[in-house]
Amino acid sequence: MTKYARKILEIVELSYSHMTAEQIFAALRQTYPKVVLATVYNNLNRLWEEGRVRKISVEGMPDRYDRTQRHDHLVCKKCGRLLDVDLGDLTAQLEKKAGIPILAYDLKLLYLCEDCRNKSQQKGM
Repeated sequence: MTKYARKILEIVELSYSHMTAEQIFAALRQTYPKVVLATVYNNLNRLWEEGRVRKISVEGMPDRYDRTQRHDHLVCKKCGRLLDVDLGDLTAQLEKKAGIPILAYDLKLLYLCEDCRNKSQQKGM
């Protein structure tokens, strides 16, 4: 693993904010000021392919990266805010319903965050 990949993995694992590649790039530049954005994308893709980071894709938003610890996400349908939610491991229940072995799943629950709900209520007044 390259020094860049190690540092990127550390940044992702220590962050709970679901960073974009650009945010990871900014954090990485604090340690390696001459690094280029393509290096970040290449290393993130490699780390994702190796299963060392999770890539979270939400339509209309840039991909975000997260640690691999088992958890699910709440995604605000309006602003894209992403929050962790621990629903436990649902693999056994999903396998029973689907009738097939499941290797992994990525559960994203759509909702309206409090800020977006408040903005909608203010517009309605």
